[in-house]
Amino acid sequence: MTFRGTFEHSLDGKHRLTVPAKFREALAGKPIVLAASPELDADSPRCVAIWLPEDYERYVDRTLSTLNPASPTARALERFFFNSSAEAELDSANRVMIPSNLMRYGSLEKDVIVTGSGRCVEVWDRARFDSYQEGFLAQIPDLTASLGQSA
Repeated sequence: MTFRGTFEHSLDGKHRLTVPAKFREALAGKPIVLAASPELDADSPRCVAIWLPEDYERYVDRTLSTLNPASPTARALERFFFNSSAEAELDSANRVMIPSNLMRYGSLEKDVIVTGSGRCVEVWDRARFDSYQEGFLAQIPDLTASLGQSA
């Protein structure tokens, strides 16, 4: 499934997110993985991703596949991917509790933005997402121009 869309939501007092209706069918009734989203730029805001387990495993495998498994880089990334993720399921009210370590990682507060990001769903702090989105949208003309023209 490809996840698309942007939704405003709130976390309850127990750090539970009600998953947007558009994503429920793909995520309900089966295990999911909550994971820290690795950011390439130190200035990028962090978020928490919700994956189907097979998609997360494929993502991690593809990321690590070209590295020597005994190298410091591979070990550090492996620790990041597996220490910063947790298996979960939606409850009967279509909510998922975000663990405290991921709440801290994503700087999540009560008000969040839930986005479909292709292979996964991302949960962002609302203020951080708005700031990131504003800066990112300003870069779109340059990014698209850098793609060049193809036949």
